[in-house]
Amino acid sequence: MLNDDLMILKVISRLNGAQARLYIAKEAICKGRDGIQRMHELTGLSQPTILKGMSELRQQEPADLTKDIRQLGGRHESSEESSLTSTTRRARRQYGAQRYRIRRPGGGRKLIEEIDPAIVPALERLLADEIAGDPMTEQKWIRSSLRMLSKQLADGGHRASHATVARLLKDMGFSLKANKRKQGRVGCPERDHQFKYIASQKQRFITAGWPIISIDTKKKELIGEFRNNGRTWRRHAEEVNEHDFPGVAKWRAVPFGIYDVGKNEGYVYVGISNDTPEFVVCSIAQWWQDEGCRVYPIGSELLILADSGGGNGCRARAWKLNLQVKLCDTFGLTATVCHYPAGCSKWNPVEHRLFSYISMNWQGKPLKTLEIMLAYIRGTSTATGLKVKAFLDRGVYKRGQKVKSEDFERLKTEPHAVCPKWNYTLHPRKVQE
Repeated sequence: MLNDDLMILKVISRLNGAQARLYIAKEAICKGRDGIQRMHELTGLSQPTILKGMSELRQQEPADLTKDIRQLGGRHESSEESSLTSTTRRARRQYGAQRYRIRRPGGGRKLIEEIDPAIVPALERLLADEIAGDPMTEQKWIRSSLRMLSKQLADGGHRASHATVARLLKDMGFSLKANKRKQGRVGCPERDHQFKYIASQKQRFITAGWPIISIDTKKKELIGEFRNNGRTWRRHAEEVNEHDFPGVAKWRAVPFGIYDVGKNEGYVYVGISNDTPEFVVCSIAQWWQDEGCRVYPIGSELLILADSGGGNGCRARAWKLNLQVKLCDTFGLTATVCHYPAGCSKWNPVEHRLFSYISMNWQGKPLKTLEIMLAYIRGTSTATGLKVKAFLDRGVYKRGQKVKSEDFERLKTEPHAVCPKWNYTLHPRKVQE
């Protein structure tokens, strides 16, 4: 076999049917009188196919070279082409698919709707009892899976795979959707005022050089052979319990975090009892005794940024009583408290400046003992210089602390003019009180 013949066979082995037909037709024209017979014997293409290709070559007008390059997979684009929107590009792709298709329209297996026109009404009847919807919007969804719908259609005499059912559902306006969180709470006109007021209070304390702490209780952690979400680099996965039953845990740790906004330092007090207002205030008092009073000047006031719920909630009377007795009266400290509105805890600095990095530090690592948990907390650091200290609190804090009305009325509380339910200052009482 000649080298030219080998080259022809190599080229057509990489072409589709339409391209090979045109290429062999071109070779047949170049070969002259016996070109059709020679190409037929060499390639196996029938003579009518070669004749059809020759007819197409004679009828076809010269194409734009740029379009040919783009069709063959080139990356040449004009400035106008590069500025097209995604919608225009999709439209051009659809047009190009019709223009350069190999087979004539109508080839291939017909759609199931054409073979079985009754399948769409049958699917609609199945969905009549499966569709749920939002009464206030046009949102709709179905309960059954694709394979269940495919089986039900087959029972009714309509054969369709789960992929076909998915395509039919898309044509009917359905598609796979994940859960979507709604926007923040509405109907709270004071929310924006509270955020602005917290910003002004922070600026006032920063200017005066007084401490600002952000507080919250982190998610409770089961201590033992329990799975911890996340992954870590290691040769073999660490085995944990099959089920996370709280009853088999050694301890249920309650991490309470204090984040010093000005110094970028975190303090975590891990309790093994309950998350109560007494536990929260005892942790703050311990921080002030060990760190705050040594770092900040005498006569300083303390700004506490807290959520509106939990042990430090704005409506918890035990929170205010313990704050008065265990912090303000004991240390002669004036404490101003600003609560974030309900549902806005993600704006509390302790959440995204301390707790998030602790969670990333121990992700994928079982907290087998309290010592391991404390070590992970102490080992948390960031590129911005975050330092974290951790302490274990073995105290027992009972739930349901009752506050008498006369005790609550003796609190030296000063509500602020702006959002008084969220902003107030506790002053130390005299010794005789």
